[in-house]
This record gives sequence, C-alpha cells and structure tokens, in this order.
Amino acid sequence: MKYLKLVPLLFLGAILATGCVSKKDYMALQADNAKLQDANKDLTTRYASTTQDLNIAKSRNTSLEEQIATAKANQAALQNALDKCLAGNNQGNVNIAKLADQINASSKYIQHLVELKNKSDSLNMVLTNNLTRSLTPDETKDVDVKVLKGVVYISLSDNMLYKSGSYEISDKAGATLSKIAKIIKDYQDYDVLIEGNTDNVPISQPNIRNNWDLSALRASSVVQSLQNTYSVDPKRLTAGGRGEYNPIADNSTAGGKAQNRRTQIIITPKLDQFMQLIGKPQPQQ
Repeated sequence: MKYLKLVPLLFLGAILATGCVSKKDYMALQADNAKLQDANKDLTTRYASTTQDLNIAKSRNTSLEEQIATAKANQAALQNALDKCLAGNNQGNVNIAKLADQINASSKYIQHLVELKNKSDSLNMVLTNNLTRSLTPDETKDVDVKVLKGVVYISLSDNMLYKSGSYEISDKAGATLSKIAKIIKDYQDYDVLIEGNTDNVPISQPNIRNNWDLSALRASSVVQSLQNTYSVDPKRLTAGGRGEYNPIADNSTAGGKAQNRRTQIIITPKLDQFMQLIGKPQPQQ
C-alpha cells in the first residue's frame, strides 16, 4: 500500500521536473480542487437535509390519511352504538343524546381533515396545471410533470438542459427554466430541491471524477441559473446529485440511458398545518 501511495507523488514530481506544469499552476489547481471538494461537501449536506425534509412531508401526508381512516372507523363505531341504543332504547335519552353529539363532533373532525388534505392536493394540482399549460409542445417532449403524495416532480432531460457532455446550461433551456422559475416564485411557501441523475456510463472529463460529481455539478448549475438569472431566493433552493444510482429505466438500452440522464426539480410545500394536526387529540368517545 505504501508503494501505491508513492506512485501519484512520483508521477507529480516527474511532471513538475519536466516543466509540464509550473509550481504556481499546480498550487492554483490544488486550490481549485480544494474549493470543489468544499463545495461538494456543502451540496451533500444540503441535499441530505432536504431529502430528510421531503421524507417528513411524505410521512405527514401518510399520517393525515391514517387519521382520516381512524376517524371514519370511530364514527362508524359510534353510529353502530347509536343504532343499537335507538333499537333497544335501553340506555335512555341521555345516552342517545351523548352519542349523537359525539357523532356530530366526529363528522366535523373528519371534514376538517379532508379539507386540509384537499387543500394540499389542490395547491399542487394548480401549480402543475399552471406549469404544463405554459409549456410549448416541443418543451413537453423534454419535460415530465407529476404529483406524487403531495409533492411536485418536474423531470428535465439532459439534452434540453445542458450543453453536450457538459454541466453548463444550454441556451435553449432558458425559456423552460424561466417558466419554472415563475411558478417557484409564485409559491413562496414551497421549498425546491434540484436533483441530478445520470446513466451508468463512466464520465471522462477533466476535473470531473465520476457520475456523482457530474450529477451534483449539473444540479448546482440549475440552482445557480434559477438564482442568478431568474432571481429565485437561494434560501429556498438545494442542489444534490444521485449519480447513476437512482435509475428509472434499464441502462442496457440507449433509450433507457436517455431517460436516466435527467434533472428533477422537486417542489415541496411546507405543510406546517400538518405538524399541528399530528398530535391533535381525536374526538372523545
């Protein structure tokens, strides 16, 4: 292992000795590399944090659906008890009135839960419809919009977004990004995660070590474009890369590779009202 570690040093020494790279240039490259490493660490940390927030949002939505199901089951049990009480009239009018009040409270609680869920779903559908209506037929070929469990996913192809074999934003991507930026700015309470994805073909570019780097750099390019060109608040943006490890198609075909080379813009509502809802006591039986 010691000999292996010496190889890069010997190779570097040979380069410096032959004058291919001056010491000054080498030091500058080393400084640039350190900056890239720090930037990558920062992106990784922010990506992990946003992924956690996204999972929390999904669990909130699931929790709300479970609360609705539980509340409906409680209401059914109350109604069954009332029916038995009315049939036998053994418990007296006081118990009948108490059961009727409990059923009424349960109905209002269910209605409240459903309204909150519908509000969240409606906001996402409006956001999605506003975006898809603004896209041209040509843009829709490279843009896929979906709403899954209250989260909006906008998937953009690399052919549309980036220059060939690069992480630089292409000129033709501007029109689409401007429309997405407008939607993001219209919905101030939404957080935005930009997620880069690649196929499984190894990258061979200077200063890009692998597909992890490429996916993170592409996501960072989109974030900086939204911030610098379209004035999206950077506090709402997070860039992250998933490399080749989140495929949606088979990498053994050219078509599958093309689908996997994508950048997702994930728009997540801050559902603070769901946090208040979790832990809210159920109506007393």
